[in-house]
Amino acid sequence: MKVRESGMRDEEHWSTFFEPELMLVEMGCHGPLNVLEFGCGYGDFTVAAARLIDGTIFSNDIEHAIVERTLQRAKDQRLTNIVAEVLDFSVDGSGRPDQSIDFVVLFDILHIDHPHLLLREAYRVLQPTGKLGLIHWKWDSNTPRGPSMEIRPKPEKCRLWSENEGFVLDQMHDFTCCKWHWGMVFQKPAK
Repeated sequence: MKVRESGMRDEEHWSTFFEPELMLVEMGCHGPLNVLEFGCGYGDFTVAAARLIDGTIFSNDIEHAIVERTLQRAKDQRLTNIVAEVLDFSVDGSGRPDQSIDFVVLFDILHIDHPHLLLREAYRVLQPTGKLGLIHWKWDSNTPRGPSMEIRPKPEKCRLWSENEGFVLDQMHDFTCCKWHWGMVFQKPAK
């Protein structure tokens, strides 16, 4: 199932809205981690994460062309720690084993029809004390892109959804580098 429209434009224009490496470092997504990213988009965060982690980033998207673009960017930059797959996570899950991931990335994706299913899958694959990073467009009609206001989730709603799935809020971010986005980091409790 394709995710509801996110307002993505051409790749060059889209990348002007983010500072992926700065955002990932601020959220703690660096070092010896295995990362899972749902919806790789043009690969901006995928490539940045691959440079910042010592493990593997597993990324997926339902769009074949998007996955191919991400893999091409990885090849161009000689990054060997990216596994990108065409996958419908709403049907097939993530394809990762239970408790096999250190950090899950859900960036600009929680406007999907059933966000609790995605959060539940993130919880399943995360190791105890693993982290969940959320980034989304601010709930402001003046943002230059992003999903329509009718489907754009507010931070309070994303927090409630995440906590309802068992996550505990660890950090909140109002990125100085990226004025159109907010972020949160949650932790999966230790057993």
